[in-house]
Amino acid sequence: MADQVAAMCEQLIKAVNVIMDAETSQMYRLEALKFCEEFKDTNSLCVPCGVQLADKAQPAVVRHFGLQILEHVIKFRWNNMEQEEKVQLKECAMQLLSKGTHSILEEESHIKDVLSRIVVEMIKREWPQHWPHMLKEMEALTVEGEAQTELVMLILLRLAEDVITFQTLPSQRRRDIQQTLTQNMESIFSFLMAILHLNVEEYRKLKGSPEHGLKARAHCRVSVATLNTLAGYIDWVSLVYITNRNCQLLEMLCLLLSEPELQLEAAECLLIAISRKGKLEDRKPFMLLFDDVAIDYILSAAQSADELAICKKSAESPSVEVVERRYIFLKRLCQVLCALGGQLCSLIGSDIDIDVHVPSNLIKYLEALLAFTKHSSQFLKSSTMATWGALFRNEVLSKDAVVVEMAIKYLKTSMTNFVKTGFPSKEDNPSCQYSRVDFDSDEDFNSFFNCFRAQQGEVLRCVCRIVPLEAFQIAAEWLHYQIASPIDIGDATSKMSEGLCSILSPSVVQWDAMTVFMECVTAQIFKSLEEEKLPIDQSVEMLQAVVNYETKDPLILSCVLTNVSALFPFVIHRPHFLSQVLYKLFNAITFEVAQENKAPWTRAVKNVRRHACSSIIKVCRDYPQFLLPCFDMFYNHVKKLFSSDAKLTHMEKCSLMEALVLISNQFKDFAKQKAFIDELMAPVAAEWTSDEMRRILWDPVTFLSFVGADQVVSEQSTYTEPAGLNRGRVTFCMYAMLGVVKRARWPADLEEAKAGGFVVSYTPAGAAIYRNPCAAQVLVMLPNLLALIRTHNSLFLPENMACLSESFSRTHDVMDVEKKLIFGLPQQVLDTPVYKTNLERMQGFFTLLYDNCLHIMGNVGMSLQQEFYTIDRLAEEIAGSVFLSLDHVPDHRLRPIIRVFLRQLVLSCPQEYYESLLCPLLGPLFAYMLQRLSIKWQVINQRTSINGEDEEEVVCHESQVTQEMLEEHMIRMLTREVLEFLAMSCIDKKTHETATNKEEIDEEDMIMDSVQTTYSAQPVADLTELGKCLMKHENIYMSLLTLSFTSLSWKDTSNCHRTASMVCWTLLRQVADSNLLPEAVTWFYASVFRGLQVHGQHDVCNTTLTQLAMLIYENLRPRYMDLRTMMTQIPNINVEALDQFDHRLIEPGSQKVGEKKRKEQFKKLIAGTVGKALCQQFRKEVHIRNLPSLFKKPKPDKDILSTEPIGLEALFSPENNDL
Repeated sequence: MADQVAAMCEQLIKAVNVIMDAETSQMYRLEALKFCEEFKDTNSLCVPCGVQLADKAQPAVVRHFGLQILEHVIKFRWNNMEQEEKVQLKECAMQLLSKGTHSILEEESHIKDVLSRIVVEMIKREWPQHWPHMLKEMEALTVEGEAQTELVMLILLRLAEDVITFQTLPSQRRRDIQQTLTQNMESIFSFLMAILHLNVEEYRKLKGSPEHGLKARAHCRVSVATLNTLAGYIDWVSLVYITNRNCQLLEMLCLLLSEPELQLEAAECLLIAISRKGKLEDRKPFMLLFDDVAIDYILSAAQSADELAICKKSAESPSVEVVERRYIFLKRLCQVLCALGGQLCSLIGSDIDIDVHVPSNLIKYLEALLAFTKHSSQFLKSSTMATWGALFRNEVLSKDAVVVEMAIKYLKTSMTNFVKTGFPSKEDNPSCQYSRVDFDSDEDFNSFFNCFRAQQGEVLRCVCRIVPLEAFQIAAEWLHYQIASPIDIGDATSKMSEGLCSILSPSVVQWDAMTVFMECVTAQIFKSLEEEKLPIDQSVEMLQAVVNYETKDPLILSCVLTNVSALFPFVIHRPHFLSQVLYKLFNAITFEVAQENKAPWTRAVKNVRRHACSSIIKVCRDYPQFLLPCFDMFYNHVKKLFSSDAKLTHMEKCSLMEALVLISNQFKDFAKQKAFIDELMAPVAAEWTSDEMRRILWDPVTFLSFVGADQVVSEQSTYTEPAGLNRGRVTFCMYAMLGVVKRARWPADLEEAKAGGFVVSYTPAGAAIYRNPCAAQVLVMLPNLLALIRTHNSLFLPENMACLSESFSRTHDVMDVEKKLIFGLPQQVLDTPVYKTNLERMQGFFTLLYDNCLHIMGNVGMSLQQEFYTIDRLAEEIAGSVFLSLDHVPDHRLRPIIRVFLRQLVLSCPQEYYESLLCPLLGPLFAYMLQRLSIKWQVINQRTSINGEDEEEVVCHESQVTQEMLEEHMIRMLTREVLEFLAMSCIDKKTHETATNKEEIDEEDMIMDSVQTTYSAQPVADLTELGKCLMKHENIYMSLLTLSFTSLSWKDTSNCHRTASMVCWTLLRQVADSNLLPEAVTWFYASVFRGLQVHGQHDVCNTTLTQLAMLIYENLRPRYMDLRTMMTQIPNINVEALDQFDHRLIEPGSQKVGEKKRKEQFKKLIAGTVGKALCQQFRKEVHIRNLPSLFKKPKPDKDILSTEPIGLEALFSPENNDL
């Protein structure tokens, strides 16, 4: 046999060398792999060959393979091995641990890893029942040397990970091992602490002497391994082991923070310990870490690590780089401090009286936290935000004098932190060095900083609640400083205009930071202070300074406008100042850069003008009553702007009209407001309803020609006349219509509405029916709006697509901005092009045009109410425009129809119009979407199910792959949109949430009443009134049911979960009592099984689909025998268990089982339908047998229902304890 083993080992060594040789051809490598795998699976010489190959005289690669063979035997053959073979293999493994490795510093880490895995696999199968002294054997191994000690640490760590963290073994084995570990935890912890103490002490003694350098490194390696093992246990053991002996473990970890080679692992352990949750009284000992000694250790370690975190790249080079290990340690220390703050906030001011007081040296802790908040690394700064927020929100701590004092210091620090600096590509700030470690690109950093700034804003608002006046004073000083400072454009110049700032210019960065700071402070001060305490005089003085500040730089002017908006609420107290503020905003609307008189505006200029428009609308929306006395002045100024040579864009004109309409709502006089709106909209209505516009809007080819989409243009040509002007005319009418429809309203107070003539009648229920002063104008313009939507849908027909010129052939494609949003890619913000291309302009025009059409249609019902819904043949008009040519409309244009228009229509439609309007629209829509989405998902499934050979033959270009990904994303998003709309229309979410909350109460083994209700006690939502209306029509409810159940097997887990849990049974339950055909019922049931086949490997989907299948089976099985027939076709189903389940279900007198048990039984019955994830399909199953249980007494074989009746008091007598 020895010769056989030797010969086989020789072949295996050759095979391993072939596999690992880089020069080997693919064919030979595959043959060698096949040989090795077949040997592991079938050969009887595995154990002797594995042991021989694992000999330390062999090369590391061969040894690793030998150990893998042994691991494979234990994992897949253990259950079939004789007891003597198991004992022999165990002895071999222990011998390998003892003598089979090189010294700790020489041995390869992958050898140590596989050796520890072998032992852990045996422990998982035999301990504690058949290997009771395992822990003692491990302890004995540590005496043999550092290498063995490290291996023992790796074994204990992997055992904890497999049993507790990853739970990679059956529940009974896991329970046995976990309980045994818990029982022995005191000795395990003592053992780990002793090993750590011994090796740290030895390391400290020897690390300074050159002759003992290797020995010191060996002790250091063991210490690191022990700390890593401790980290694997600290996370889940009882807090007692962490805090006993006056927090000895935490004290030792704090001491190790000063050891450069051990500090990172010690910090990891400390972080895990301090982050533990649990009973507050158990966490009270953590307050010891607020002692001077512990805080000093943390501070000292942080200071020394910070000094060493940056080093020179080379002696000659002045440039520096970050030392990653030191920087990671700093991050861990920062997290430790933050976790400590979290414990402090939990313990101080809690509802439970645990006698914890504010630490006497809280100031030292806060100073340490502030030091991290001041650090150059933006990541470290951001890490402290949540802790500051918790401290400033805490009811007790926020009133403490130390915290109040620190709040002011924090304010001054946050002034620096709000400034966006530290881009990885720059060298203008110390934080750039750290950013290069933390972020891949400037876009990545920019995205992070936006989140960081939002966090800072939240904390700043908390600080303002504590020290509002001090915060306002700091904001005021900063504002005055910025106004007085000269503009510094830095070394970056604008692409268009010399002498103007770029987005990264020092002045812009400072103004931007100050502006965000000011917004946060002013927004909070009104909530924190009573009116008489507000600093009105000072704020109006600040506003005066802002209004008087003149700049020709668009980026800085944008910040100035934000400050005007932030300080505007103070104007309410000084009305005489209003006109100056309005003129400042009006001037910004017509802002231009001197050099731009002839050139097109840059994006920065457009943004300033748009910003000014938004500010005016915001002021008019929030303070319309205050602005009412200025209405005439406002209106005259707008008229003057409209008639002058000022180059107002159509959007700017419409914004001013929108602002006027907002103020006019305060007339509270229908006739007066109607007259105003008629006057305001007269030119728009005349343009929109003209014969010329009618001819253009009703014909797709004419429309394309009108907007210039059939013209060939070059990027150099000035593409403004006449097509650009024509697009502007259409855009202006759309914006104006949308602005009026959105903003014109009747008074909220019913008495004021009646007095003003807005109420025309009342519904039978007594609710007022209002009329809108804009109704006449909107209704006149509606026919051409519907015609434009119809024309737009027709643009996608092949004959109209052919009319697009070469320059605009991609007009209807998804815009690049949208693509980036869909793929989750960062937008270009730092180097945005100054101008759009002609194609981008055309794409933007069509996208905005269609969106605005749908926004108007979505808002018109809410705005006009009865006047809209009583339009003759409204359903036919909408269907003939919005739903026209949908087959050709691309997915990205179809989504807004549902999201923007139909959602709003359903939400605002009165119940009396459900039958006449919504049923004729939604019935055909859902039927169409079922057909469309089914075809699209079929294409995706075919694409993803191509076998490997075909896939290798297909060479895809990158653009083709990107297009396919985009299409799949769009279909996924459209599917979610449709099904969310279905759920919104039909399902009453309030009742669903209530039902779900009830379901969360665990009714373990609760005996059900003998009388069964018609339906199972499950979370079931109710239908909305619209849902009830739709379910009256057979063709509509079949579309709804088919769509819902078909979608369960589409490859979208979130959609499957939502639809299965909320929609499917709620709809099916409504028609369960009607005469559904058996074929329909079996199809619905089969659809759930198809869903389990696709999504069953995901726990969340598995639970909801199993629940749905059980509901259908329990409620419909008595009337539909075909459901049982389907169940018998499930692979590997236990027919006897199915018979028992059926018997309980159908026989009225049978013993009932608790809800939880029924679910478990049913889940086992349909387990054969659950599909496996791709990564699991070809994986070899590992079977670990249960051993005789150690801790659980067997339940007595006694049925409560069959025993003699006993009184309630007898249940609590000692002799009935076994019940």
